Amino acid sequence: MALRPLGRRGYTTGALALAAALALTACGSDTGSDTGSTTAAGASSDGGVKVVQPGKLTVCTNVPYEPFQFKDASGNVVGFDVDIVDLAAKKLGLTQNIVDIDFAVIKSGAAMAAGKCDVAAAGMTITDERKQNIDFSDPYFDATQALLAKKGTGATSLEDVKAKGLKLGAQASTTGLDYVKKNGFNPTEYADSPKELLALQAGQADVIVQDLPVVLTWLKKPEVAEKFELVTSLDTGEQYGIGLKKGADPTLLKTINEEIAKAKQDGTYEKIYVKWFGKKPGELG
Repeated sequence: MALRPLGRRGYTTGALALAAALALTACGSDTGSDTGSTTAAGASSDGGVKVVQPGKLTVCTNVPYEPFQFKDASGNVVGFDVDIVDLAAKKLGLTQNIVDIDFAVIKSGAAMAAGKCDVAAAGMTITDERKQNIDFSDPYFDATQALLAKKGTGATSLEDVKAKGLKLGAQASTTGLDYVKKNGFNPTEYADSPKELLALQAGQADVIVQDLPVVLTWLKKPEVAEKFELVTSLDTGEQYGIGLKKGADPTLLKTINEEIAKAKQDGTYEKIYVKWFGKKPGELG
């Protein structure tokens, strides 16, 4: 779908956050099992937390962002983030209900402030800027950026991209974008990761920056691996967190943190990790 001090997505001003909140009903679409309208925030759940829909843990995300969240062949939203959040949902006796909305509305905190969802799981990096509008869980994923380029560029680093005058692309509102800008680049911005990849395939960009797990997932597709290659990974020190409304329900936040910690201790986290990335934690690169 990483910002995470770097990663997939960035910071929005208060004015934009307010505008986004007012526009939520126009830009959101439910992709979970429920298609009815969202109830007023504050309904109590059996798990002892306040949720926007009784019996549901409503989760805002932005698809596709494979392998963190994307639609499978049946149209269901699946992925690493989905499985992680499901640990807390099941502990609370709730069913996870996923709402697909624009990432800018998620990262600004507007989605949760407006009662659109209880939490946000969208490959979102924890940053100090975002903490001004969102409460975060403990980190659940260590992220790294990567450069994907068409074969034959000869580039092996960001420095080579600049020296060779290659066209660089990045996903808008992401920490990857922030990272390359801080390194003196002015890349072409694309609305989402699929558009970014399409731009690379169409020759609009020679190189793109994106989260490493996303790049590795793309390279599993023969049509991508045939013409493009991983140039390098960029260790940006990013970590993903589950986002919650500022001043979040302490029971909900505590449960999420406890389930993340428990999963890491009992092997559940590793199983989920291998399921979606094909490698154990720490082996991605």
